[in-house]
Amino acid sequence: MGLKETIKANNKATENAKKLTTKTRKALPNSVFCGPGRSFPCQDCAHVAAAKTYLKRSHFSASTQKKIAACINRKAKALSCGGKTPAKSKGVEEKIDKELQAVMDSKIFDSTRELVDQSAENEGMELDFTDDK
Repeated sequence: MGLKETIKANNKATENAKKLTTKTRKALPNSVFCGPGRSFPCQDCAHVAAAKTYLKRSHFSASTQKKIAACINRKAKALSCGGKTPAKSKGVEEKIDKELQAVMDSKIFDSTRELVDQSAENEGMELDFTDDK
């Protein structure tokens, strides 16, 4: 799976995860969730994929993330979503992570990084990504 396909799959999983309304979420049983405070709903494969993605971004301790990941993998297996990542695709994921990091570390990405940093410091700032130079 290439970078474009991975990004597309991640965006699709994220979009599907957004479709869970507060009312629907509250109606789900506790057994559907992984993580403290019902933090990661895993009622279907789309939400399992989103949970895996968002777990990496969470601020939980490493040991808590490990427990949540184990729960997500159990839910994935029970739902026939694929469970743990096969070794072959894990290598692809590592390659994509390295490629993304290389792009983020490149000179070309500097202006984007500066704009994002400025917007983080100045709430309400509108970002302009046009290249008028």
